[in-house]
Amino acid sequence: MGYVTTKDGVEIFYKDWGPKDAQPIVFHHGWPLSSDDWDAQMMFFVLNGYRVVAHDRRGHGRSTQVSDGHDMDHYAADIAAVVEHLDLRDAVHIGHSTGGGEATRYVARHGQPQGRAAKLVIIGAVPPLMLQTPANPGGLPLSVFDGFRKALADNRAQFFLDVPSGPFYGFNRAGAATIEGAIRNWWRQGMMGSAKAHYEGIKAFSETDFTEDLKAIEVPTLVMHGDDDQIVPIADSALLSVKLLRNGTLKVYEGYPHGMCTTHADVINTDLLVFVKG
Repeated sequence: MGYVTTKDGVEIFYKDWGPKDAQPIVFHHGWPLSSDDWDAQMMFFVLNGYRVVAHDRRGHGRSTQVSDGHDMDHYAADIAAVVEHLDLRDAVHIGHSTGGGEATRYVARHGQPQGRAAKLVIIGAVPPLMLQTPANPGGLPLSVFDGFRKALADNRAQFFLDVPSGPFYGFNRAGAATIEGAIRNWWRQGMMGSAKAHYEGIKAFSETDFTEDLKAIEVPTLVMHGDDDQIVPIADSALLSVKLLRNGTLKVYEGYPHGMCTTHADVINTDLLVFVKG
């Protein structure tokens, strides 16, 4: 574990586990969490002989609670700084939700040009664009994201209980078995970060258009999405992203929620390993 200082003076926390000569797998976490959200995947892959790396996004987790730069360009540049510091090559980048957007922009603008990225996986990810616009009529209205911002500004601690207790893990579905530890862990990770970073991050994940990034990506890309994702609806995300990718494969999980990397880690990990090895 350590820190990398970016060009604009932000300290980015990262974990680096496993053999340094093994193929690296780089994980990009979702909003408003931290690298800890990847525990189940990082342990699985390190036990399978891989080198696993994950960072806390600026303003999140243990990284600097900086006031500025809460946008996808900075997020991608920050992970580029981590990758260059560790001199990672032939890496597989795996991003969930907001992290899927970050990983997409990183691979398109930093990973491929430098020859560092070998493959990409985006899981329940926000690309190509979450916000409803004239060109993206199937997106979510701005009022949805304004509601997120209001809930965060009014009572972040309660908001960060409500999200994992309900739609994030699908615990609001009839017959769902609630995992109390997952809810508490989500809350813990969220509250470690900066309210300002989380507030501004909503704009970053909802209003960034990744269309051109997706079109530019040439490396093999796996798009994984649950068809009961209540946070990032599949119809306006994964189903569109795979059409824009040059070398993309779509895998849909029937009934799985947004947080399926936690609720169905055994299935997701197995499928990730098959793709990484393939």
